[in-house]
Amino acid sequence: MSLEIDLSGRVALVTGGSRGLGRADALTLAHAGADVVVADILVESDESAAEVYGPLAQAAAARGLVMTEATAEQIRKLGRRSLALKCDVTEEEQVEAAVSQTVDELGSVDILVNNAGTLDHLGQLVDQSAELWERDLRVNLTGAFNCSRAVWPHMKERGWGRIVNMASVAGTLGGFGQASYSTTKAGLIGLTKTLALEGARYGITANAIVPGIIATEAFDFGNPEMNKRMIRRTALRRTGKPEDIANAIAFLCSDLAGYITGVELNVSGGIELFTF
Repeated sequence: MSLEIDLSGRVALVTGGSRGLGRADALTLAHAGADVVVADILVESDESAAEVYGPLAQAAAARGLVMTEATAEQIRKLGRRSLALKCDVTEEEQVEAAVSQTVDELGSVDILVNNAGTLDHLGQLVDQSAELWERDLRVNLTGAFNCSRAVWPHMKERGWGRIVNMASVAGTLGGFGQASYSTTKAGLIGLTKTLALEGARYGITANAIVPGIIATEAFDFGNPEMNKRMIRRTALRRTGKPEDIANAIAFLCSDLAGYITGVELNVSGGIELFTF
């Protein structure tokens, strides 16, 4: 008997889908048969937006790495339906509008991948900016809460749903100089387990992916020496690929994973292990 991940007939909403992990997630779900909504705070047709959203967004825009609309077009070329939506996950009204448009145009929202997040600063506790602390909480944690709450009634009504939250080994191990980021990612794991408990009676599963060091644009923006240290700490002694994360997400969204909920799945090359 062959096992195949088949998401035909499902509609997925991927936040932070313009590049990196989110783009890989969206494309992989489409290859598995899903129709996909690519949502991001940045879209190519709004060139001014990057100036508002910090240095990482500005760097991505400057390097031509914003591909929200391009990703949706690529998905449509696969024969799937797709929308590219501008959405700030910290704004409840924008999230509700994105979910409503998804349901109106594609008929449902069966899968939510809470990938939108920010990591664009480092600083030990005494140097942690209170403003950036609050911003990171809003984007990385409250954003996932907003999106999960918006899709919940639709999944509950259909009696089926998959929510996947993008956590991090920083949330399970801590991160030096990453107080806000580590806290939000740990919070996502707690949110995941609560969603799993509350959603089980309605056929909704919720799981968290815990990535390690993944070769994305954000990794390339990082400090080279710190990147080398993290790779040396990883048991497999290499970075992962965005597709490693996306393949795990596709599995968790499929019927093959129907009895899996409330887990934190390390896709990390063993960085959480004690290595010599």
